[in-house]
Amino acid sequence: MLSELSIKEYMQLLASDAPAPGGGSASALCGAQGAGLCAMVAALTVGKKKYEEHHELCAGVFEEARRLTSSMTKLIDEDTAAFNLVSAAYKLPKETDEQKAERSKAIAEAMLSATMVPYETLTLSLEALKLCQRLIGKSNPNCASDIGVGALNLLSCARGAWLNVLINLPSLADKEHAERLRAGGAGIVSECEKLAGEIYSAIEAAMAN
Repeated sequence: MLSELSIKEYMQLLASDAPAPGGGSASALCGAQGAGLCAMVAALTVGKKKYEEHHELCAGVFEEARRLTSSMTKLIDEDTAAFNLVSAAYKLPKETDEQKAERSKAIAEAMLSATMVPYETLTLSLEALKLCQRLIGKSNPNCASDIGVGALNLLSCARGAWLNVLINLPSLADKEHAERLRAGGAGIVSECEKLAGEIYSAIEAAMAN
């Protein structure tokens, strides 16, 4: 599994001629890093007497951010697995009508999976950005830059995952579903961009004072 590789091993594989992992897995990794940084900031605030008034909020953010970190980490592997399913489906035999039908069905199912995995990654990135925003001004100020870096990672995650959705939408058999995903995903990306911009501006302003 990709998530069990060392950083060095993963990067070597990513930079090789292997078609996977690709952009979808890399986007999920960005998301896992962003959510992980959010959890770290919350953890470095919880239990500190100086920030006692924010204990409950940060404790809740910590649990949610840890959950999202775990989910995003799983998506690193799921995205590559989905790509492999598509590749395998296209290699199925197509000599007879029955084989052609089975192949078409397998391709349709694989393409849907290859679309929905990055769509989930996109959705989770928005959840994590909302957690980052909740920490602004209510967490250890020494970790302010980490919130900002977390938000940047999550924005990269959202945009990258969205590109991986967009490239697969034309191949979906259910065109109405494809259009619903296009409309819903565009809205999520827009919200992610807005949130990430607000977070970055707030962090930058706080550090300038």
